[in-house]
Amino acid sequence: MTSPAKMRVHLLGAALTGMTLRLLFICKFPFADSGDSPLYTQLARNWLDHGVYGLYVNGALVPTDLRAPGYPAFLASVYAMFGRSVFAVMLSQVATDLVACFLIAALAAWVAPEEYRRRVGLAALWLAALCPFTANYTATLLSEVLAVFFTALALMILLFPGALVDLPGHDSFFKVNEVGFLGGFAAGLGALVRPETPLLLMAVALVLLWRCRKPVHWRTAARAGMWMALGLFLALLPWGARNWRTLHKAQFLAPRYGDMRGEFVPHGFYAWTRSWLWRTRDLYRVTWKLDDEIIRAEDAPPSAFDSPEEQRRVAELLQRYNQTTTISASVDDGFAEIARERTARHPLRLYVTVPVLRAAAMWFTPRVELLPYSGHLWPLREQWQDDPVDFSVTAGLGLLHCLYVGLAIAGAWIARRQPATAFLVVFLLVRTAFFSQIETPEPRYLLECFPALLALAAQVWTRRSATLLPQ
Repeated sequence: MTSPAKMRVHLLGAALTGMTLRLLFICKFPFADSGDSPLYTQLARNWLDHGVYGLYVNGALVPTDLRAPGYPAFLASVYAMFGRSVFAVMLSQVATDLVACFLIAALAAWVAPEEYRRRVGLAALWLAALCPFTANYTATLLSEVLAVFFTALALMILLFPGALVDLPGHDSFFKVNEVGFLGGFAAGLGALVRPETPLLLMAVALVLLWRCRKPVHWRTAARAGMWMALGLFLALLPWGARNWRTLHKAQFLAPRYGDMRGEFVPHGFYAWTRSWLWRTRDLYRVTWKLDDEIIRAEDAPPSAFDSPEEQRRVAELLQRYNQTTTISASVDDGFAEIARERTARHPLRLYVTVPVLRAAAMWFTPRVELLPYSGHLWPLREQWQDDPVDFSVTAGLGLLHCLYVGLAIAGAWIARRQPATAFLVVFLLVRTAFFSQIETPEPRYLLECFPALLALAAQVWTRRSATLLPQ
């Protein structure tokens, strides 16, 4: 057992080390204008200054549900307390991320056998505090830090010992009610930051359905599901009511395509890219150029075409698009037809091959998207000769990420008999499967998996041979 004095040393040491790492990213690699950062900033400022959650369109401030309100609300709160300082936002994110590290430690402890909980909790705390892949998002104005926090909070609540994880056969009515409701409410708050956060409730529901598959346990599972759904609904109710009152539509989450009212959504174009796109770099070369830059057929990889004739048709459609750099309904219909033909020829490619490749690309990546490094490793000799520092950092982070994943797999195997392990594993699978199907499979969308990943990785320290922490 770890003595109270050693426990305090570890808690303080992990907190200070984690804070130092995050401050290092802020000082050395600030990235304030990444992706949706300007959009979040505008929403927060308009909300704070004018009381309208909206954007300026043709000189008029128009209410919108383009993005969920959680992160803009976080920015507006920081701005109200500390002024319009990006540095203040980043410091607030450091504090939020450090709290998330302690939540992950508690989550890992819930998973472990009782006699190992302190040790495993400390291991998870150090793994989370030293994790560069979540820490570097404190240096940018994106929603990932807050989303990881609420994911860790919801998982920690739902996996509280003696409640949902011990169903069926558990007779503590009030504990099931409280844990289910609070877990659902935390997931709802997370959905106001990242709308896919309720996927963790889906994972819990799937495991409960399996564990309570006998008819005698159906009422218990239904009660747990009802309380989770109630908590989720109440958390989302104010946002849904606002959208009904202001926009006159029932919208409890953010729109799937992030579109403004009346904005054209190119479903056909997305269906075409979904039939072949799996690498992140192709998002930059094709998808994210839409309605902004010229796109050429040669920007897409060879896997985007099944024949020279198909490539010619795509080139003709893109030529029509390039005349205005705005996709029209007729061009979109042309892409939809090509997508249907590709699916008819190779249905397994759409539903199996491409999603598996996307999942692999999102998981096994160096995660340098916010750092001044290319992320390129191939061909090895050429990348090394061109820039050895870039290559070394990319390779090092890639190997570190693989180490985290390897520890999680080992930890899941070691803790396979623990009831909570199934919840975490199913959550990882559900979230990965979901994002393997979307139009823009960015690696950062799996950062919310890290609370579960790190909690599983820490289970390795239930082995007596793991001596990095005191007994």
